[in-house]
Amino acid sequence: MRALFPTPLRAPDGAEAGGTASLDNLCINTIRTLSMDAVQKANSGHPGTAMALAPVAYTLWQDVLNYDPADPLWPNRDRFVLSIGHASMLIYSLIYLAGVRQVKQGKVTNAPALTVEDLEQFRQLDSKTPGHPEYGHTTGVETTTGPLGQGCGNSVGMAMAEKWLAARYNKPGFELFNHHVYTLCGDGDMMEGISSEAASTAGHLKLGNLIWMYDANRISIEGSTDIALTENVGERFAAYGWQVLELKDANDTAALKDLLAKAKAETTRPTFILVHSVIAWGAPHKAGTAAAHGEPLGAEEIRETKKAYGWPEDKSFYVPDGVLPHMQQGLGTRGATARAAWEKLFAAYRKDYPELAAELDGIFSGTLPEGWDADIPTYEASEKGIASRASSGEVLNAVAGRLPWLLGGSADLAPSTKTLLKGEQSFQPKEWNGSYAGRNLHFGVREHAMGAIVNGMALYGLRPFCAGFLIFSDYMKAPIRLASLMQQPVTYVFTHDSIGVGEDGPTHQPIEQLVQLRATPGMTTIRPGDANEVAEAWRFLIAKQDGPVALALSRQNLPTLDRSRYAPASGVAKGAYVLADSKETPKVILIASGSELSLAVSAYETLSKDGIPARVVSMPSWELFEAQPQSYRDSVLLPSITGRVAIEAASPIGWDRYTGFSGEIIAMHGFGASAPAGKLMAKFGFTPEAVLDAARRQAR
Repeated sequence: MRALFPTPLRAPDGAEAGGTASLDNLCINTIRTLSMDAVQKANSGHPGTAMALAPVAYTLWQDVLNYDPADPLWPNRDRFVLSIGHASMLIYSLIYLAGVRQVKQGKVTNAPALTVEDLEQFRQLDSKTPGHPEYGHTTGVETTTGPLGQGCGNSVGMAMAEKWLAARYNKPGFELFNHHVYTLCGDGDMMEGISSEAASTAGHLKLGNLIWMYDANRISIEGSTDIALTENVGERFAAYGWQVLELKDANDTAALKDLLAKAKAETTRPTFILVHSVIAWGAPHKAGTAAAHGEPLGAEEIRETKKAYGWPEDKSFYVPDGVLPHMQQGLGTRGATARAAWEKLFAAYRKDYPELAAELDGIFSGTLPEGWDADIPTYEASEKGIASRASSGEVLNAVAGRLPWLLGGSADLAPSTKTLLKGEQSFQPKEWNGSYAGRNLHFGVREHAMGAIVNGMALYGLRPFCAGFLIFSDYMKAPIRLASLMQQPVTYVFTHDSIGVGEDGPTHQPIEQLVQLRATPGMTTIRPGDANEVAEAWRFLIAKQDGPVALALSRQNLPTLDRSRYAPASGVAKGAYVLADSKETPKVILIASGSELSLAVSAYETLSKDGIPARVVSMPSWELFEAQPQSYRDSVLLPSITGRVAIEAASPIGWDRYTGFSGEIIAMHGFGASAPAGKLMAKFGFTPEAVLDAARRQAR
């Protein structure tokens, strides 16, 4: 192993304050020792990667990153993504040493984002330093990472967002957006398929503002990665269309600066820097071993490692004099100068381009343009109706016309999901006949990456949507969960939402997917029953700023209900509402969502003719209904009425909370089959007759 220092390192300590260590080396080893100490104190964590990459991360932050710690919300800051989220002490140490200021309720304060005391509480309850970095929880963390590969996907979305902002808002003499996105990733990221999808997308889009640094330490939990990863990763990225560079020694900070300069100079390709490191560098017995990956080094190993660094062996969480001022004078001074120049530029831009500046204000603040929903259509009653995927496409385009930063696309399914923004360009480089100002995104058949990419775009304040068949939400489970965890307003347009898909058969007919979405904390799932409910769903979800929304939409036509006879669709915002009712106290309540709502209405009409009082409750969103006061919920689902029937062409799990033990649930109890939709509905009991029979049994 090559020595890092030409002379022995001595940490300034009392009489040794005049030691031979450079301040850069002191900062690097402070990061290493803070990481070791925090993991040891918590008796949990991953010290080795943080130790190995301390020179890489420190050099990036101190000498390259365009970032002002005094304003971590500055829009043109470089983004740093730690996709290897298990090495979280690396970013926590950097945030502390850089003096990043705390953000509270969207405002920058003068308090530090992290203190040494926070580092000492690593992985403890209610601390600012959880086991993996969490966006919104720790200021300075740009995205929540942990599931490997997700940060890689997020970074592609961030790079796309920067390109879009630059293409739309930069003007001659006003280069408002010109920053880079840096990602630290590892062997685990390279093995996860999502990183391949994301890298392929980035190469195709020629994202020259994206730089990944791959820590090839060749160690995973089970040992050497030779047991599972033997490909030439650099050649793989070259094939994706990336510039591939190599850092032969993670400790060679001068060479790294040269490589980063080459990366920034390449404007037509993303850059992949293959970094050779030794996990737990400096640890005499555990360096280069799996023992340093996912567990504390141990007190004796830490003592010997500190001795090798020339560090005080008996001190924990030790920050030598001069370390904080040095880093803050480097990164801090450079960042403050860049931010001040940008703010002056934006003030002049505001005078010359007031309308565009107002749009940027909306993006930065999360507010919407006045009248954004003015063009949302109202649909006339129609027995033939329209598929909710089709009405959704119409409403989407109506909103997009008044909300310029609403953009998105599908996993090669725009014609099927009806999510093409009409009259808008495709987000593509000029070589592929598009523009980075385009609002139609083409993800290809890459659902895994699509979900992570839109998360990255949402973190820029844009309002992205992505689309696909509901069955393929399975491929997006991790990014959907992370969007919820980060409370990002991502919209998922999921079509082909039931066995109504028809001939494609059980591989394409969703059954359990609604349960999965509804079980995700922070997710709002809406399954509208007709075109006007679709319109109200979009009206709600665009106004919602604090979490993702999934639309479950039909392939087949749904009758458009006559709202002069039935309640207005505005009840969608409350999750469930009384659509139709009798003048008398009902004997049975029919509850339905989506394409099955018309079945409930049909049964209601027949019951009414037969003199049986009934009520129809449209329930497009469980989450919104559960958020209403108990008094409202009781007014919709009368507690005294136990005769109830729920109808949904999906899994029955959860519906018993609304039907009770004595009610009936008409749902799917297995997979579907390949046949025309009408045949399937009859086979599995989704017919007016079946609903009517159940209603009559319940009304007795």
